[in-house]
This record gives sequence, structure tokens and C-alpha cells, in this order.
Amino acid sequence: MLTPLARCGVAAAVLSLTLCIPSPHAHATTAAPGPGPDAPGAAARSAASAARTAAADAGAELVARRAAKAAGALDFRACPAVEELPPPVRCATLRVPLDYARPDGPPISLTVSRVPATRHGGAARQGALVYNPGGPGASGMFFPLVSGLPEWERIGAAYDLVGYAPRGVGRSSPLSCEDPAGRTKGPTQVPAEPSAAYKQRRVAEARAYARGCAERAGAALPYYTTLDNVRDLHVLRAALGEEKLSFLGASYGTYLGAVYATLHPGQVRRMVLDSAVDPDPRRIWYVNNLDQATGFERRWYDFRAWAARHHAAYRLGATPEAVQASYERVREAVARTPAGGAVGTGELQAAFLQAAYYDDVWPERAAALSAFLAGDPGPLAEQARPDPESAAARENARAVYTAVLCNDAAWPAQWETWDRDNTELARRAPFETWANAFLNLPCAYWPVGERQQPVAVGGRPGAAGARPAALPRTLVVAAERDGATPYPGALELQRRLGAEAALVTEEGAGSHGVVGGRNDCVDRHVERYLLTGDTAGWRVTCAPHPEPAPVSLDDRAARGPGKVPRALLPPVV
Repeated sequence: MLTPLARCGVAAAVLSLTLCIPSPHAHATTAAPGPGPDAPGAAARSAASAARTAAADAGAELVARRAAKAAGALDFRACPAVEELPPPVRCATLRVPLDYARPDGPPISLTVSRVPATRHGGAARQGALVYNPGGPGASGMFFPLVSGLPEWERIGAAYDLVGYAPRGVGRSSPLSCEDPAGRTKGPTQVPAEPSAAYKQRRVAEARAYARGCAERAGAALPYYTTLDNVRDLHVLRAALGEEKLSFLGASYGTYLGAVYATLHPGQVRRMVLDSAVDPDPRRIWYVNNLDQATGFERRWYDFRAWAARHHAAYRLGATPEAVQASYERVREAVARTPAGGAVGTGELQAAFLQAAYYDDVWPERAAALSAFLAGDPGPLAEQARPDPESAAARENARAVYTAVLCNDAAWPAQWETWDRDNTELARRAPFETWANAFLNLPCAYWPVGERQQPVAVGGRPGAAGARPAALPRTLVVAAERDGATPYPGALELQRRLGAEAALVTEEGAGSHGVVGGRNDCVDRHVERYLLTGDTAGWRVTCAPHPEPAPVSLDDRAARGPGKVPRALLPPVV
């Protein structure tokens, strides 16, 4: 789901995945369509597609071997000022082909950041730990900054901490689909229940956005895919001088890591997959996006229940239903008169979607609603107003997000399918359904003739249902009530990765992104695994991290900094 507030970079505005489902059977819906197996020419198209994929994979192997042999394939130096990464972080540039089927064809550049292992306390270096924060469309360039945090001292002593901006993101040959200035204009007014006329307006906007992507990207547009991201990661591993990959992926980064493990099982050393996407290829990506709405509806209820428990502090109502009524009063008010002249119903919904992702924003969001209803719109305007300075980063992130998801798989091409499925879903999950549908609607009109076929995570090419060969122990981490990547996706990912995959569950919690300071129990398991390769068992549970305490706007300044390193929170779009 795209929202205007960045959560994960030092200076980046980035996206988070809008996928995943509460239950494999919770929502029967239309499968993502594509040419049927009996359609004219289907066999020839399938054979040609397989040949192109095989050529690209062979090209990636060739480029990776070259990178492994090239001395100084990554020349780390002081980071450019635009990255806002102070020492000891250093930066480099990695050249990869735009099209791996043409390994000597036009190249693109990927930016990479690193802090070497400190070897504090005499720790032995264990190689490089590469981080991907998800999106797709998020940059991990900030990741090495966690080396200065106490929670990361032992891991930072043993590993080089490596971040990078995937293709199309940031300065990595950036992708754009529209003028960012157009996205800073506000306020936006979004109806609670879209009319037929409003829907047709959004259809026209989706068509225009897809055309903009084609016009700005040109012939490069088909090469923003998960498979190309996996190939880039394969080359990055080799360029770092690592025979095997140690990887930490969050949100979409879990899918990226799982596909890498499936295609390169013999080159995985350690892999932590935090807040797991359901990798079932039948759900990539249309069905996943539909079903995510149920997870967000549950988390929206959790926020309202928390606010109701703290009615004495916020006066929003003593029941979740009463808090909903307070929110609706605010919504109706900003529909008439935007808060601060900039926050309409669109900005309001985007700001409160943050509460469905992260519970640490609950106090300030509840306080802003309370202040608004008491006659002060300032706090709400401050929290929900889009930042013009981050408009270009937000536009870039949305462009990459859209390109990867649209290229990765077939989507319904008929608006009637989208309208039917989302109308049905919105009856029971109204909070996020239509916003997510309109975000992804450009995929219905995507100007790329041939989409990728999703990889069957957990199986080898040509061996349906087979487990990856020689895949070592991996570690999946999940919060039981995560709305962005609902928990059944973690169970499915563990199942597909096989008996050597372990799962750590944060019971009763729902914030998106568990690793890195939110829960000591989870972090102990992750640290143990990264340092020793061991887990405490096949499935382990941790008690939830404490809910946030109610804090008024007046005493926010007295709050200490949150425990969660912002660098490790998966980004929100």
C-alpha cells in the first residue's frame, strides 16, 4: 500500500509491499488471468519465454563469475553527499547489465554501501550480510548505520553490513513514471464508497500512469522484475567476494530471498526472512493484494481497541466502534475543510494506514485525532501533510513498486474483474481495499507484452514440488497479527523452504518488521542464528513486545527515543 510517509531510510521515502493474505481459504476470488494453455500459440510463447529466462540466467552466471574474478569489482570510497551516509559507511557502484540475456549489452549502475566487520571482542569475520528492506522500491543504503546500535554490536563485529539500492531505486539507474511535482499537490479527497464516476476517473488515471511508465522508461521497462533483482543480488554476492550469500530481507525482501534460495540453493549461507510474503505463485500478485485488506482491517481494529482502552487520555470513545465514529467525524470535517489546507480524506487515510503497519505511531495518531476534535487541526496537519522535499523519492519508489509487481505476473486486464472483486471485499474490509486497488490498477493496462511467470518457491526448475537442493537452515520471522504480510504467509514460506527452515513467531503482536530492537526474544534468536547457524527449534514463539503507552501531544518532547531502529523498519508506501 502506498502512503506518503517514509519509515525506513535516513533520508529516503520508500514503499512497502501491499500483499499477503490472512488465510488461503479466506477469500475466493478471480485468479490473475493470462493466456490459457490452449490459447493459439500458447506453447510457442511458453517455450520462447523459457528460452529467454534461461539465457538471462546464464548471463547472470557469466557476469557473477566475472565479478568474482575482478579485483576491486567494488571500490568502496566516501559516500556521495546525496546519500547522507556519514563515516564509517562507505559506498561503491556495481555495474550490471540491464538485460542479462545480453550480458555485454547496455549496463546500469547499482549503488552499494558497507561498514566492515568491527571484529570487536576478537570476533571472527563471517563475511558480508546483505540487507533488502522490501518494497519493491525501497533502498537499503542506510542499513550499515545500524553498526553503531547496541542491538547490532555482535552481528556487526562478525559481518560486513552491506546495503544497496536495487535497480531503479534511488541513484541505481532510477525509474520514473510521472512528474513528482504532480504528487505534491493536495489536498486529495477520496470518497469512502467510490461512485461509478469516481471509479472511471481512477481507471483513466491508471491508464495514464502506465503510459507514463512506458514513455519515461522506454525499452528498459520490462527489466524491472523479481528475477532481475535476484540476478543483481547474485552478482552483488560475487562482487563482494562471497562464495555464499548471507542475507536479511524484510517484507518484499523475503520473497526476493526465497526466490534466490530456490534458484541458487548451493550459494545460500544464512538467510533471515522478516515479515514474510506468501510466496504461493498463484497469489503473485493480484490475489495477494486483494487479500491483504483483511489483515489491515484487523490491525485497524487493534488500533481502535487500544485507543478505546485509553479513552481517559484521548477521549475518542470507550469502544472500538466509538473510536471509529470519532475517526469518521474527523474524516467528514477534512472533506469539508482540509486540515492545514493540505490534508484531505486521502492524506488522512494514508496517515492512519501507518497505524495498521506500526503500533509505535498509535499515541501520536490518537493524540492528533483528539486535538482535531478539540478544535486544533495543527497536529493532524503536521503528521499527514505530504513533504514536498521527498516527492521525488516517493515517485521513484512507487514507479519501481509498480513496475516490478506488474512485470512479475499476469493481472486481470478487465476493469470489471477489479470492480467486482474489490466491491465484494470492501463490504467486510473497507479500510484499505479501494486505496490498494487503485494503487495497483496500472497493472491492468501495463504496456509490457510478456509478463514473467512467478517462480515456484521451494522447487527447482523442471522439478515441480521438489525442495531446493542443499539449502541450509533458514530463519523466517513473523508477527502473528501483521497486516501487511499476514501470518499465514510465514507458514507457507516455511513449508516451501523445507524441514531446515525455522520460524520465530511474535505472538499477539502486529507491527510490520520484527527484527532489530522491537523484541529482545526475537533478536536473540536472530543473533544466535546469524552467528552460529543454529536455531532453537523448528518453530519458536516469543511473547509480544509491549503495547505503546498513551502519550499526549503536550508531553511528546519528554519521550525517550523509541527502541526500534528506524533503519530496520520495513518501508511503507
